[in-house]
Parts: sequence; C-alpha cells; structure tokens
Amino acid sequence: MNCIKVYGIRTFSYHGCLPEETKIGGNYIVDVDLWCDFSESALTDDLSKTIDYCDVNSVVEDQMATPCKLIETVAYRIVNQLKKELDQLEKVRVEIKKVNPPIDGDVNFVSVVVEE
Repeated sequence: MNCIKVYGIRTFSYHGCLPEETKIGGNYIVDVDLWCDFSESALTDDLSKTIDYCDVNSVVEDQMATPCKLIETVAYRIVNQLKKELDQLEKVRVEIKKVNPPIDGDVNFVSVVVEE
C-alpha cells in the first residue's frame, strides 16, 4: 500500500464553543494521509488511477466551511466524505490543527486526529 500526503491545507473557519469563535473565526491547518494502491498510475502516468490532490483539498475546504462547535466533528466529516468520494482509498488519517486557540496560556495549536 502507498501513501499520499496532502499537508498544510490552510483555512479560515468558524468552529468553536465560544460565541466569539463563531463570529470572528480563526486559522486552521489540515493534514491528510491517504493510503491506496497507486502502482498502476505510477506505471501508466494516469491520474485517473490514483487520488487527485485537488479532490482532497476540495473536500477539506467544503467541510471546514461548515461551522461546528468541535473540530472532532469536522475531522469525522472530512474522513467520511473522503471515504465516500475516493474509490481507491483504503485508509485515511486527518489531523486538524486549531492555530492560537482561545485558552489561557501560550499555545501554538491544539489538534485532533482521526484515522480509519
């Protein structure tokens, strides 16, 4: 099995439990690992035999655009949508990083990981 990585997808989204988070929004970074067999595409140089990065980016952006209280919920939605849309997908891992979360302390980001 091979792995395709689409890392550093940046979005400005409106997720959070605090009212301010859903009004002013915040920065997020999403990393996606996609396991599949892309050997045929490698041998034939045929994009249709592998996972298109643009499709992955589109799913992430669409799901990140729908506000939720929890990034855990968004991560599950991304995983489920990728599994639905990508026939070649055998396993997926999604990490969502919430940059500068509104918590007491100096924290770069908090993140959640879903792997299926």
